[in-house]
Amino acid sequence: MTETPLPVDQRPRRTRRRWLRALVAVAVVLVLLVGGAFVATAVMKLPPPQTLARLEFAPPSTWGDYFPYRTIEAGEPRPLESAPASMPETVPWKGEQIPFDEFLTSTSTNSFVVLQDGKLAYEWYADGYDDSTLQSSFSMAKSLVSLLVGQAIARGELSEDDRVVDLLPDYETGTAYDQVTVRELLDMTAGIDVSEVYNEYWPFTGTSRMFLTTDLPGFVKDNRSVDYEPGTKGVYRSVETETLGLILAEVTGQNLSDLLSEGIWKPVGAESPARWSLDQEDGTEKAFASVNATARDFARVGQMVLDDGRVGDQQVVPRSWITRIETPAPLEVDGWPYSAQWWHPPGGDGADLSMLGVYGQYTYVNPETGTVIVKLSDYGTDQDEQETYDVLRSVADHLAAQPAG
Repeated sequence: MTETPLPVDQRPRRTRRRWLRALVAVAVVLVLLVGGAFVATAVMKLPPPQTLARLEFAPPSTWGDYFPYRTIEAGEPRPLESAPASMPETVPWKGEQIPFDEFLTSTSTNSFVVLQDGKLAYEWYADGYDDSTLQSSFSMAKSLVSLLVGQAIARGELSEDDRVVDLLPDYETGTAYDQVTVRELLDMTAGIDVSEVYNEYWPFTGTSRMFLTTDLPGFVKDNRSVDYEPGTKGVYRSVETETLGLILAEVTGQNLSDLLSEGIWKPVGAESPARWSLDQEDGTEKAFASVNATARDFARVGQMVLDDGRVGDQQVVPRSWITRIETPAPLEVDGWPYSAQWWHPPGGDGADLSMLGVYGQYTYVNPETGTVIVKLSDYGTDQDEQETYDVLRSVADHLAAQPAG
């Protein structure tokens, strides 16, 4: 069952960060006009001009190729049992029914992988992509950070009530920022004043600057202010996830890539090593945006969540943390239910949840139908997200209605 799509002004504004390549193009032009481009980018702590230029023309799915990275090692692959199933002939799209294949191509899908009851039911790739292609997840990385936080809490390394400045003492300001807690970072209610909305004529501020900076810890430390009382409303701010990443590295003594490898990637039986983009060589992970992996391995993570945090006999993520992300937090984030870096897209029964990234990245988990769907794309920034979830639900319902076997 679907609902009328939400009005534009009620859709999530987290992606109103305008990650359009036009911004990077303007950045290149502005830096070049300054003169001494290499000196200018170094002073501004930005990638060199040639990297900015390549980002302008490269598909977003490949942006991970243009930043330094740390490898997320895989272990023993866990095979995906194949149980092929048909997709619906048509799917709902903006008040009409369109062919399923048309949906894939018109939304610039690169990879579409479906698990049903833990088995590989369907797999489709655009030309130039296959089951070994690493693609950027953008903000799906936030949901992976959440899983690592849940594991750290279970180990007693931090709690949701901890204040940021208790965990990162050098960050104390004597202002309202000092009251921000891990819980508020998780639920995007901290109010840290780094806007997701970019100025197209000066794209060196906000999240765009954070995405490009070669000094993420310095960026976070330079932006220790809040623009509303922490815990009073939900506003999507990528800097809050980056702060969580710094906290995880501090309390565990490990970098995020190693934490993800040992805590998630190896236990779920990932087939391929993944890559986490860094701000600089041997630097800090872009916790809010840049795990590059295959569609199949993202699906394995989704299946682990669907299976209450378990893989076989191993409890990978505590069941209590799965309950946490399955339960919408008291405050919606920009009009959508949200909980600990996971979305609960409107239009369903409230049981489904999702990782979601700009340019059309989805890892959708539907516990009611036993379905996990991964869609990796090169679509618009925040384009047609509600409509896409309507399609993913229709696929899940279609599969659940098919006879077993």
